[in-house]
Amino acid sequence: MSLDDKATKPHDRLAAALNAEMNAVDAMIGQRMVSEHAPRIPEVTAHLVGAGGKRLRPMLTLAAAKLCGYDGPFHVHLATAVEFIHTATLLHDDVVDESLQRRGRPTANLLWDNKSSVLVGDYLFARAFQLMTDTQNIRVLSILSNASAVITEGEVLQLTAAQDLATDAGTYLKVVRGKTAALFSAATEVGGVIAGAPEEQIRALFDYGDALGIAFQMVDDLLDYSGTSDVIGKNVGDDFRERKLTLPVIKAVAKADAEERAFWSRVIEKGDQQEGDLERAMALMAKHGALKETRAEAIAWIERARAALRLLPEAPLREMLDDLADYIVARVR
Repeated sequence: MSLDDKATKPHDRLAAALNAEMNAVDAMIGQRMVSEHAPRIPEVTAHLVGAGGKRLRPMLTLAAAKLCGYDGPFHVHLATAVEFIHTATLLHDDVVDESLQRRGRPTANLLWDNKSSVLVGDYLFARAFQLMTDTQNIRVLSILSNASAVITEGEVLQLTAAQDLATDAGTYLKVVRGKTAALFSAATEVGGVIAGAPEEQIRALFDYGDALGIAFQMVDDLLDYSGTSDVIGKNVGDDFRERKLTLPVIKAVAKADAEERAFWSRVIEKGDQQEGDLERAMALMAKHGALKETRAEAIAWIERARAALRLLPEAPLREMLDDLADYIVARVR
């Protein structure tokens, strides 16, 4: 989900507060994505890194560390590692999903090829682990390496659950916790760990990131049916065309009558999609309140994120993180 629009005041405020640190992250990205022997690596990486993403995840690491009083150099290493992990997963996801557009631009697999995207993603994972070891902190290495494994588990679970109308909201939550929330929670948690924060605060940072990531993905899935291409950075209805069982579809299927279920079976399970099917799918979601219910669940997760923040020190950064959480769901009000 892109955060590019005029209402991004919480994100802009956070970016301004972390300007010096984010400049350091940008510099480190430039240094660590270089390859002496394979120039395609920086070419592919620069295409995606330079595509206008707001770098929310590394900012969460920097904000968490500073909120907990950290004044050393290694939060920059960890924020860069988080961004590399995120970029690697995007490269791999676009290959798996056969996507043609990312952040409003052609995907790397379209401009180059699938092999380049997969291998450059692998390279970025390796660079991320180098950055983690630079900190000489085994706990942050454990957190981020575990997150990398969980992300992959989430993607594989999504593959096995895809196109199966028996997939329920519980399975969806497991997928979202894996493929999205795991990196959010790791990004915030390692900020507290590198700062040497008390365990209660580290747990609160994890809880904030976890709930924020879940809500973030729910809103992303919601915007696929209610947003616009310039806002979401991809084509509206891509999830439908890719036959993804996201929460709005799962909720509509759960309330479907026999005729409606036959429709969902045709377009999702069998992949037989015809002109007008996307519009009918959206009408069925509206009929059964699936979009409204998804938004309500996203708001509930945001409230959990905001509650976790109350266990952290009072500071302008905490207020910005609170505003950021509120903004994520405000985009679909």
